[in-house]
Amino acid sequence: MEKSDLLPHLFRTEYSKIIAVLCNHFGIDYMEVAEDIVSDTFLTAAELWGMKGVPENPVAWLYTVAKNKTRNYLKRHQLFEKKIVADLKYQPVNTGTDIDLSSTAISDSQLAMIFTVCHSSVSKEAQIALALNLLCGFGVQEIADAFLTNKETVYKRLKRAKEKLREEKIAIAPPTVQMVAERMETVLTTLYLLFNEGYYSVSGHHPLKRDCCMEAMRLCLLLLGNAFTNTPAANALMGLMCFHASRFEARTNSNGEMILYEDQDTRLWNKDLIEKGIFYLNNSASGNQVSKFHLEAGIAYWHTHPEDSKEKWEAILQLYNKLLMLEYTPIAALNRTYALAKANSIEEAIAEAEKLKLTDNHFYFVLLGTLYEHLDSHKARELLQTAKRMARSESDRRLIRKKIAELEEKH
Repeated sequence: MEKSDLLPHLFRTEYSKIIAVLCNHFGIDYMEVAEDIVSDTFLTAAELWGMKGVPENPVAWLYTVAKNKTRNYLKRHQLFEKKIVADLKYQPVNTGTDIDLSSTAISDSQLAMIFTVCHSSVSKEAQIALALNLLCGFGVQEIADAFLTNKETVYKRLKRAKEKLREEKIAIAPPTVQMVAERMETVLTTLYLLFNEGYYSVSGHHPLKRDCCMEAMRLCLLLLGNAFTNTPAANALMGLMCFHASRFEARTNSNGEMILYEDQDTRLWNKDLIEKGIFYLNNSASGNQVSKFHLEAGIAYWHTHPEDSKEKWEAILQLYNKLLMLEYTPIAALNRTYALAKANSIEEAIAEAEKLKLTDNHFYFVLLGTLYEHLDSHKARELLQTAKRMARSESDRRLIRKKIAELEEKH
């Protein structure tokens, strides 16, 4: 790795770990203090490493400096408390100076932070933003890019979420049986949305996209490493993410343009990730409850079968039918119609798709255009032109233009 890339890489991998430990140490009221200490640690690294060179063990150096800065803060805080506000009644921070940055402490702290971030008092959008910021080390600008919004909106979202956690006096603590019962579904949904933000993002080819997916998978592995949170649904979610991640390399070409599923080079599919996905999907089979993650993992599993068989699409169709009965969403219903076309007939699929009337979604027109391609090329072209006008990202517009050009070549 180039020296110029080292510090940004360490910021991505180590920032969130130190943040989690310090937040766990200080408590929810001093979340900004933890962020300031860690940010200052990396600022010090940028200054000193530029002058003196990179230390032999950069990670250990960062941990040592973070510990020292924490001790200095605690000493100043104690002095302030004793000499200036000794008569005020408030909850002081943990004044112990033993900051444990062992791998076990980091994992325990990050697991506790997941359940803190996913408290029901915080909105879904804010949960994802906080997860990206505190658990994954993403900056405000990166989060703004991911949500197709501006930095000010993200700042406000993070501020409101942190204030809400303080108001509710949410303790940062290891997950208990009760916490798992109350928040596990929210935790899994947050990680699911975090993964989707990377996998299905409309904000272009920002480096954050794959990182979102990788961080969601890393956090899910933390859940699987804990006896309370190693649930069938968590295993199903991990399987789902492995299946999707297995096709990363085949989803874009050398120019960064999206490649449709049916056009992907299956030789680029990651067989190891597919095997891991199968492992986690098998692990999810215990218990007597089927979650949406089980059904979506099943759909993703069949998509790792390259052959275009009737058995494959019938299996996918049945899984979509069960998914829609469990939790109906318009996008799942739209995706089901493609499986319906493959398993039954294009005419039946068009009839079902048109019933949805998702006229505010460009994927609706892409799907219809794709289906009509075999029946009415003129109508297919009109539908794809509509989709192109509505598309929110340049990558989607390029893909649609390519489909239109291919259609014109055929007819």
